[in-house]
Amino acid sequence: MARTIGAATTGITRRQACIFSAGCPLWLANRNAVAAETYPDHPLHLVVPFTPGGSTDVLARGIGQELGRAWNQAVVIDNVPGAGGSVGAEKVAKAPADGYTLLMGHIGTLAINPSLYPKLGYHPLRSFAPVAWVARVPNVLVVHASVPARTLAELIALAKARPGQLAYGSGGNGSAAHIAMEYLKLQTGASLLHIPYRGTAPAVNDLLAGQLQALFTGTPALLPHIKAGKLRALAVSSPRRIASLPEVPTVAESGVAGTRDFEADQWYGVVAPAATPAPIVAMINQQINRSLDSAEVRARLAAEGAEATPATPQAFGQLIASEIVRWQRVIKAARITVD
Repeated sequence: MARTIGAATTGITRRQACIFSAGCPLWLANRNAVAAETYPDHPLHLVVPFTPGGSTDVLARGIGQELGRAWNQAVVIDNVPGAGGSVGAEKVAKAPADGYTLLMGHIGTLAINPSLYPKLGYHPLRSFAPVAWVARVPNVLVVHASVPARTLAELIALAKARPGQLAYGSGGNGSAAHIAMEYLKLQTGASLLHIPYRGTAPAVNDLLAGQLQALFTGTPALLPHIKAGKLRALAVSSPRRIASLPEVPTVAESGVAGTRDFEADQWYGVVAPAATPAPIVAMINQQINRSLDSAEVRARLAAEGAEATPATPQAFGQLIASEIVRWQRVIKAARITVD
């Protein structure tokens, strides 16, 4: 069945866009067109470069379910953790470029890792074709109930008065939570001790137990504990307040010096191997965006503290490129390294 390819093909590589060019070799145009006509005719694999249960996994399963329903094809979720998401990302980078192996990318996998791993087995821009920006997930800064700070300004003042005595956790050295807090420290001059964990869940558990004083990580992992009154939310990293925590101000609203334009959200999106044909990239993009525009999916994301971000492949590619540059500066300034 013929499918219409719309404007969502912008922003892809020259080779991928070849089919739309008058100078495209006939053999490549024909091959891409035939592939698009029959796509998808067998199950897809969506690689999650982290363990099951995290935000990346939750989002991937939701997108996989929607794609499977729309195309009447199974979408198999493959969890391939390791090295901050690098193992799974490299697997997809080296997979056949036919649209049947995709990666649920993350800010860490696509923007932070290049500055942390000198021998990374892929390049976020050269190894992949951006397909769809799926969602952004604000980080929320929380403290244990024993911490005598009810605003971000009070926490920063406390950290400056007791340098190195307040400890914050993260899912590991170089994790998105680690980078976000170090960025906040750089902007405000606050001093907090970093305690890395092997994953977000154990860090949250130690915070609940009072072994840590603070955590600045994705909303989904913290929202239930905030709602239950077990953790105190001081600020969110997004440019505007979020629907799931409307009473919590943004970091930029805190009035703390250095935070006027602060933003440190996590984000997620789908990429494919670099040489994936442009028509297939466009088809996947259109279907994911259609799913993200549905009230059901938006409600599901909002419940997790996430915001749907339907966009063109070009827009997603521009995001990746700008975020690589941005976080490289933070990582260098904060002297962040991985184990």
